[in-house]
Amino acid sequence: MGALALSLGAATSSCTDKDGNPVLFSIEDDIALGAQVARQTDSTYRAKGQLVERASNPAAYRALDNVVQRVLNSGQVQYRNEFKWDVKIIKDDNVQNAFASPGGHIYVFSGLIKFLDTESQLAGVLGHEMAHADRRHTSRQLQNEYGISLLLSVVLGENPGQLAQIAAGLGTLKFGRDFEREADEYSVIYLNGTGTYACDGAAGFFIKAEQQSQGNPPEFLSTHPNPGSRVEAIQNKGTELNCRNRTPGNENLQILKTSL
Repeated sequence: MGALALSLGAATSSCTDKDGNPVLFSIEDDIALGAQVARQTDSTYRAKGQLVERASNPAAYRALDNVVQRVLNSGQVQYRNEFKWDVKIIKDDNVQNAFASPGGHIYVFSGLIKFLDTESQLAGVLGHEMAHADRRHTSRQLQNEYGISLLLSVVLGENPGQLAQIAAGLGTLKFGRDFEREADEYSVIYLNGTGTYACDGAAGFFIKAEQQSQGNPPEFLSTHPNPGSRVEAIQNKGTELNCRNRTPGNENLQILKTSL
């Protein structure tokens, strides 16, 4: 079911993802919307001089790609081949956040990278964002907030003003507790499949973030609300899968920190 078909009147009939969850957008719509939102997001941060271009910092992107590819090749990412899966760096050391657009476009701020202590933490946070795209949380949340008709107009290129608004708000898009809980769980599942990273890496980030939340908490905590017992749930899933005690090197994280 493509965007044009939906726009011509099929919007009331629901599509489903691979697990049978109802999603009005087709995968092709996800890809089309994500591409447009990513272009707008790139343009916005490029105009501010904050988008780190691959050509300008190849060392940082080689290190980041090493982490991303391990997660993608875990065998657990259901839209591994369909989505774009490009991860880009936004240079702002004062922002500790990351966000995902439909279709597998991920953005991570330099402030978050520098906040992390281990490469497993980085993989865990990236895995969490990738799960939002892979489990189609972003598409479903945007549908809840904007409605299917408006999003289809964006997909079809008919509403550039709304596209700019969606792109501008993507970094502060708030998911419900169920989406956050599922993204945490799949972060563990993805990292388990790497055979490399401690699969509860995201929990390490949340522990540190919560310890510092009394003063100036990372933006990630405000845009990703705690679904309750988050750290415990991640660690319990990691214990279930017996993948918490891995100790990979931190070479890629260190390269990222020194390159940024």
